[in-house]
Amino acid sequence: MLAALLDGMDAALMAFAADGTVTHWNHEAERILGWTTEEAVGRSGLTGWAVRAEDAEGVRSALAAVMRAPGRQVHDFALLTKDGHRVLVRTQSSAVHAPDGRVAGAYCAFNESHTQLDLERAVALSEALFDDATWGVVLVDADLRPAVVNAHAARTFGMGRGALLGRPLGDVLAQGVEELESALTHVLAEGPPPAVAELWVTLRDGEGELPRRCWRSGFVRLSSPLAEEPVPLGVAWLFQDITDAKRAEQDASLLRFRSHQLHRAGRAAAECPDPAEAAAVHLDFALAGFADHALVDLVRTPSPAPYGAVDADTAWDAEAAPTGGGPGVPEGGETGAPRLVRALASPAGEPGPSEAVPASGLPVAYAPNHPALQAYARRGSVRASAGLAPTGGWAAARNWPDGAVHGLCVVLRSRGRTLGVATFLRTPARRPFDRADADYAEEVAARIAVALDLAGAAGA
Repeated sequence: MLAALLDGMDAALMAFAADGTVTHWNHEAERILGWTTEEAVGRSGLTGWAVRAEDAEGVRSALAAVMRAPGRQVHDFALLTKDGHRVLVRTQSSAVHAPDGRVAGAYCAFNESHTQLDLERAVALSEALFDDATWGVVLVDADLRPAVVNAHAARTFGMGRGALLGRPLGDVLAQGVEELESALTHVLAEGPPPAVAELWVTLRDGEGELPRRCWRSGFVRLSSPLAEEPVPLGVAWLFQDITDAKRAEQDASLLRFRSHQLHRAGRAAAECPDPAEAAAVHLDFALAGFADHALVDLVRTPSPAPYGAVDADTAWDAEAAPTGGGPGVPEGGETGAPRLVRALASPAGEPGPSEAVPASGLPVAYAPNHPALQAYARRGSVRASAGLAPTGGWAAARNWPDGAVHGLCVVLRSRGRTLGVATFLRTPARRPFDRADADYAEEVAARIAVALDLAGAAGA
């Protein structure tokens, strides 16, 4: 049984009696040095066959020191293979004591130094990843539950390292968990993907959901080096939060696209013989990637009131406006009872170019405190949204096309006069309007106002 245990060890082992005679030599020692057990056991020391004469004194001194000193000692030796090559090995040696306490000999376990160094590097890398890494590292088992979490990942999740262990990922991620689990399952079955992935996730906290984050993620499948066939132990998931950089990249891309659209719209409008047609061209170019519908309403008598510009970011939600209508809006939400008449509209229900609405002279039936009236009164931008659970009549109550859940109303100003209001609408597939959207809408509205003023439509 002892021989079987020795031969089954992953490390090479040789043992010596007190007089230096080799007493044990296992299979791994035979693999590294080439000497069989029959050739090694019974020899006196290693000199002349497993150690060169030039190296023999150092080896003898080290083994003698091991027999005199307590505990285990580590040395690096140059041993000799059966075919005459030198092999650098790292040894761990310790004295063997008889029952009466005297030294009976010593054993020496060893491995090739490069193998030992590889192991030490792997251990050092593992320790560094789980202590000092600037990336989050999570080892996920085959059940897709965290088994080991480093300090950076724990801080990112906002909980202790132990609190994450064994919990389903859905307990800590509100959104993005399906994509993450799909990636982990793929890595377990097929291996790591050829490139890193960018996953948008939302973390849970005690009060709900936190803002969305973008994590650049890499995956490595872990397999046991001791198994005869590769057996997946799990997946190492490494990630880094790149939300700020990603949002800056998206904002820059959006700004480039919108600038390009304004440029194209200007070029196309310049070829229109009718200024009213040019206004419709500006409206159509603005809709691309921005909104689903657009309306242009003109006031019958343009207001010469000064332009009291309002920061779009502070433009309160029209749905939250008090009865008085907010700053600059008297009771009832009107200023001098503006009568807004529909001039342009994009087709609702099917794609197509915006068209001029036949002039009927009848004002649009906007209720008091309507966002368009608020925007006209404030000479600024007003945003409105149906919220998370829009009612079926939200758009109809505002005389907007069915399906609209987000609205943005901006004034049309030209030559110091307010000509009317442009309204941009979004369906539930799009997010609510924000400040950057209001800035873009105001730029488009300024171009439409110039075209309509040139056409004389404001006085119609």
